[in-house]
Amino acid sequence: MHSRPTVRTLPPMNLGLRARALLEPKRTALVTSDDRVSFADLCARACRAANVLRERGVVAEDAVAVALRNSVEFYEIAAGAALLGADVVPVPWRSQRDEVHYLVEDSRARVLVVESDFAFTDLPSMPLDEYRALVAAASVEPPPGARDLAPISLRHYTSGTTGRPKAVVRAPLDARVQLEGIPRHLALFGVDDPSGVHLVCGPLYHTAPLSFSCQALQAGQTVVLPERFDPAQTLALIESERVTWTFMVPIHLARILRLERRDADLSSLRRVLHAGAPCPEEVKRRALEFFPEGTLWEFYGTTEGRAALISPGEWLAHPGSVGRALPGVTVRILNDDGKDAAPGETGLVYFSPADGRRFEYAGAPDKTARAWRGDVFTVGDIGTLDADGYLYLTDRSQDVIITGGANVYPAEVESVLHAHPGVADVAVIGIPDEEWGESVHAIIEASPGTEAGPAELIEFCRARLAHFKCPRTVDLVDRLPRDPNGKVRKRELREPFWSGRARRI
Repeated sequence: MHSRPTVRTLPPMNLGLRARALLEPKRTALVTSDDRVSFADLCARACRAANVLRERGVVAEDAVAVALRNSVEFYEIAAGAALLGADVVPVPWRSQRDEVHYLVEDSRARVLVVESDFAFTDLPSMPLDEYRALVAAASVEPPPGARDLAPISLRHYTSGTTGRPKAVVRAPLDARVQLEGIPRHLALFGVDDPSGVHLVCGPLYHTAPLSFSCQALQAGQTVVLPERFDPAQTLALIESERVTWTFMVPIHLARILRLERRDADLSSLRRVLHAGAPCPEEVKRRALEFFPEGTLWEFYGTTEGRAALISPGEWLAHPGSVGRALPGVTVRILNDDGKDAAPGETGLVYFSPADGRRFEYAGAPDKTARAWRGDVFTVGDIGTLDADGYLYLTDRSQDVIITGGANVYPAEVESVLHAHPGVADVAVIGIPDEEWGESVHAIIEASPGTEAGPAELIEFCRARLAHFKCPRTVDLVDRLPRDPNGKVRKRELREPFWSGRARRI
C-alpha cells in the first residue's frame, strides 16, 4: 500500500503575534537583505521594544512616532507598541523639520524613533543607534500588563495637499474582532493564502505598503522587505523568495517595464495589486502582458478607506476604470446639488466605509463635516460611473482647470503625456490667461537621454486629445518637486504663475 502524502495544516490567520510565535516559532516572518527573522525572533524583539517604550512612559492609548527607513525595527516597534495598547504614527524619515514637529505634536507622540542622522533635540526623539542599544539590553519577557492579542494599530495622516495633514481616526475595535477582520480583508484582494509571501515595494511610511505588510505579517505570512525599491532587485526577489503577492504604484510598474527583462521566473505570483495614482493606459497594457496572466489587479482606495477593485479581464473590457465597488461598499457620484449623477455624468466620488465604521479627521470637525454626506464620504476625487457600475476617475476637484468655460482634468492630459518616451514624469496645471482665464501648462521631467522639445510634446497631445485640453506651453525640468510621500507639489508649481493674483491655488 502507498502511504498518503502528509498535508501540512497551517494555523489560522487570526492569531496574535505571541500565539503565532508559540505555534510556528521557526517560520520566517521577515526577510531583509541581510537577515531572516522568525516569528519567535520577532515576538522577542517586540517584547524588548515594548519594555523600552514603557520605560519612556508609553502606555495604552499613547502614540509612538516612527521615522525610519524600511527595516525590521519598524515592525518590532509597531508590534511592541501594540503590546502596550499604543498607536504607531508613521513619519516620512526624510521630512523637513517643521513637518516632523507637526506630526509629533499633533499626534502627541510620547516617543519618536528616528534615523540617527535625523535626530531632533527639541522633541522626544530616540535616535536609532540609541534605540538599538536599549533594545539589546531589554528583557525578552512581555512587560507587565501586556495585551495578549495585540493587533498592530496604525494612525495614518492624510497627505495634506490642501493644508496640514490630519489623522484619520475611527472608534477602536475589540482586538479579536480586529484580528478576525484581517483575513477577511485579504480575501477581498485574493491574497488570503496562509502560506503567502508578501513583497514590500514602497516605503513603510506610506499607508498601503505599511498596512498591507502589517496585515500579511499578522496573518502569518512572510514579508520580504528591501530597504528601497529597485526594479531589477524586485524581479530577483519575486523569483528567489517565491513571492505570491505585492502592492505597487504605477511608477513601479513603469520602471520594471523599462528593464525589458523577460527571463525572470514570476510564476509564484498570484496578485500584483496597484493603486495610488492614475496608471497610464500604455503602462497598464504592457504590465498586463509582462506579469503572469490574471495577476495584475487595480483598486481605488485612500487613507480613509478602499472602494473599488478591477480584475485584468474587466479592465480590458473597461479600460481606464478602477473597478466596481468592493463587497459591502456603496460608490456614488454626486453632482453639485448633492443628487446622484446619471451614468457617465461627472461628479464627486462618494463611498461608504467597508466595515461600516465612520472616521473623523482628528482636530478638524469642519473638514470631517465637509467629507461626509449621510453614510458616504468623499476625499475630493472626481469621476463617473458607467451603466454597469464601473468607476472612472478624472481628477481631484481642486486641480480642475477651467479654460474658456470648459473643464480640463489634468490627470487625463498627464496620462497622455506619460505615454511619450521622452517623459519620465509630468504635472499639468492651469496658469493665468487673459483671454481664456486659464490655459493648460505642462511641466515635464524628461527621461534620461531623450531630447523631446515642447513643440513635439504639444503635438503629441494634439494627436490624442481635443485641442482645448492640450498644453499650450511646456516647461522641461530636471526634477519635479515632491512631498515626503512622493506626491508632486502642484501648489509649489502653481505659485510663480499665480502669486499676487486673487485666486486660491
